[in-house]
Amino acid sequence: MYSVLGVDEEGKKDILGIWIGENENAAFWTTMFNELKNRGVKDILIACHDNLSGFANALSTVFPKTENQLCIIHMIRNSTKFVSYKDIKQIMADLKQVYGAVNEEAALYALEEFKEKWDSKYLQIYRMWESNWTDLSEFYKYPTEMRRLIYTTNAVEGFHRMLRKFTKTKTNFPTDDSLKKSIYLSVKEISKKWNNPVRDWDKIIGQFMMFFEERFDEIRTA
Repeated sequence: MYSVLGVDEEGKKDILGIWIGENENAAFWTTMFNELKNRGVKDILIACHDNLSGFANALSTVFPKTENQLCIIHMIRNSTKFVSYKDIKQIMADLKQVYGAVNEEAALYALEEFKEKWDSKYLQIYRMWESNWTDLSEFYKYPTEMRRLIYTTNAVEGFHRMLRKFTKTKTNFPTDDSLKKSIYLSVKEISKKWNNPVRDWDKIIGQFMMFFEERFDEIRTA
């Protein structure tokens, strides 16, 4: 199951769609994004995702102006999968110097320091960050408040946890439609808690308008 969670101009979260599928490929994601577009999504400014196969290419096909931001939390999890217990605390501290840097230049410097320190033992970590750097580094150019909003997919994961809580008593669904109906009713209940805008939205929307002024004008005149 895949879901898209969006934040609108009022700073409120909303589930834009849920799809049940087995194939993670560009064709699947392209169909998904076209469906969002046909249902009225005019633009996506920044998309934070988990680097699923074909996702970024499909997104750029349907919404070519959208910026990709890989989820930093997932990157950290993937980086530390095979790290020894005795090294994990220091690895996490050194990675924080990378993703917590004040700008991209400082982040690259910290990444090179990480390489010098750990490359002989955990070569795969530096290679993972270096090969994905283009889509990892988008958020460095934005202020702190915007960074907190776009650097992780935790909001989606939180939604999935609540969804499992609502559906855990129903383990068998005779058809996909019955599953979709159960999910729809669960989403209606979960979204009742999303009445307030995200933290610091008054400041964040001003920042978005500054960085994406032309895009906001295009949306409002479309």
